[in-house]
Amino acid sequence: MILDKNIALETATFLLQINAIKLNSKKPFKWASGWRSPIYCDNRLALSFPKVRTFIVNEIANQVRSLYGTKISIAGVATGAIGVGALVANQLNAPFLYVRPEPKKHGRKNQIEGLSPKDKKIVVIEDLISTGMSSLNAVKALKDEDSLALKVLLNKIALLTIDYLNAQIEAGAQALMIFDTWGGILEADDYRQFSLSFMQQIIDGLHLKQMESEIPVILFTKGAGSK
Repeated sequence: MILDKNIALETATFLLQINAIKLNSKKPFKWASGWRSPIYCDNRLALSFPKVRTFIVNEIANQVRSLYGTKISIAGVATGAIGVGALVANQLNAPFLYVRPEPKKHGRKNQIEGLSPKDKKIVVIEDLISTGMSSLNAVKALKDEDSLALKVLLNKIALLTIDYLNAQIEAGAQALMIFDTWGGILEADDYRQFSLSFMQQIIDGLHLKQMESEIPVILFTKGAGSK
C-alpha cells in the first residue's frame, strides 16, 4: 500500500542513488521469509546518509502523527528497524522499544526491550516487508506482553469481587449470580485464559458452605450460547 506516490517516488530515488537496491538474476537473494528474489533492498544503508535518513525519518514521523496522533509509543522490529524506529520516536518525542524475533537465550531473556506506558498505543515500525511475518510476530509479542498487565488487572477485579460476594453471603444472601459480560465475544483460548479462569477463581474464593446448606452460584456468560 502506498500512502503517498510522491513520497514513494522520492524514497525510491534516494535508495537508487545510494545503491541500496541490488539486482542479481543469476543468484537470487534469499529473504528472511525464505523467498528468493532477484531484487534486494538494503534499507539499512539509508542510515549512513544524513540527507536520506532525515528525509525518511521525517516522512515516517509525519505519517505516524497524521494517522495515530502523538499519544503513542514506537516499536522497531529488530534488527533492521531499530535505527529508523528510534529516530522516528525521537522526532515524535515518544517512548521507544524494539522487538526481537524471539526471546534472548541469556540475561533477562527478553523479547521486548524497552518500556511503553500502558495508556499509549504502540505503532510498529518495520524497515522492509515481504510476507509481513516479522511484523506480525512483533505485534503478537507486544500483545502477549500486554496480556500480563491485563491478567494483573483481572486478578485484582476477581479479588474485589470475592470480597464483595462474601460480604453478601454474610449479610444473608441465599443465592449468588455472576454475570460475565464479555466472555461471549472471546475466542475459545482467550475465553479460557481471560474469562473462565477468573470466574473459577471467584467461585473458589467464596464461603459457600453455611451451616448445613451450600449457597448456589449461577454463572451466566453473555453470548456464550452462540459459540
